[in-house]
Amino acid sequence: MKVHLVDGTFELFRAYFGAPRGQAPDGREVGATRGLLRSMLSLLREPGVSHVACAFDSVIESFRNGLFDGYKRGEGIEEDLAGQFPLAEAGCRALGLSVWGMVEFEADDALAAGAARYGAEPEVEQVVLCTPDKDLCQCVEDERVVCVDRVRRTQRGEKGVWEKFGVGPASIPDYLALVGDTADGIPGIAGWGAKSTATLLAHYGHLEEIPDDVADWGVVPRGAKRLAENLAAGREAVALYKQLATLRTDVPLQESLEDLRWQGAERESLARFCESIGDDRLMQAVPLFRD
Repeated sequence: MKVHLVDGTFELFRAYFGAPRGQAPDGREVGATRGLLRSMLSLLREPGVSHVACAFDSVIESFRNGLFDGYKRGEGIEEDLAGQFPLAEAGCRALGLSVWGMVEFEADDALAAGAARYGAEPEVEQVVLCTPDKDLCQCVEDERVVCVDRVRRTQRGEKGVWEKFGVGPASIPDYLALVGDTADGIPGIAGWGAKSTATLLAHYGHLEEIPDDVADWGVVPRGAKRLAENLAAGREAVALYKQLATLRTDVPLQESLEDLRWQGAERESLARFCESIGDDRLMQAVPLFRD
């Protein structure tokens, strides 16, 4: 069997900026929620999709904000989008999906924890992380744990991670710490670009193994002297950046593997939800109900 773990936060953002706007009977904006639920139904209709969970950032801030002031925050997110997070979670539950709403941790942490937990189950052939987020590439394991971009319809296993970043999955937190990640507010180390970082990490594996003295480097990319100086001066900062970029696999997920099996939408709950968001056509798209 395959386990599909969905980045619900990404799906909601994608729907907000791609699906038509729409208002509930009470005037609330619900277009993104409607789009997300149709996306989930599309996934559920695909062959081989049987066990599914969806992770959301119930709040944008997490424990990482306590570690670094510059880490991403919820400021600037449009009110019409922010207000749909509770709706999206409720709608996915009404569809009969397992939902992980994260507060202390992030949705990415839940996905990483799920990949580690369910990927270890002997009956699981593959864990499919439904997200284009590069952070999740650190969870990839051969072809057993893969990342799938449902928009571009591409799948990335371990070989694909190497082809994209020039490093293996285990080095992705190091890569993001050095290069930086603007989406998460991680600044990186000055001068460390994608090419030089990949060259050093392909050789050393982890940033802690890169010597401070450039004379000791086993590979010498362009601008090596400046790179070495900046890394030596920024050791404390880059250690923090790596901690921020490293996904947590200790999120306390309560669901067993069997709990993730999709057995249909809850008819009455979904009917009430559809009425609340003013969408009477969604029920017709559901392939299976459980009463």
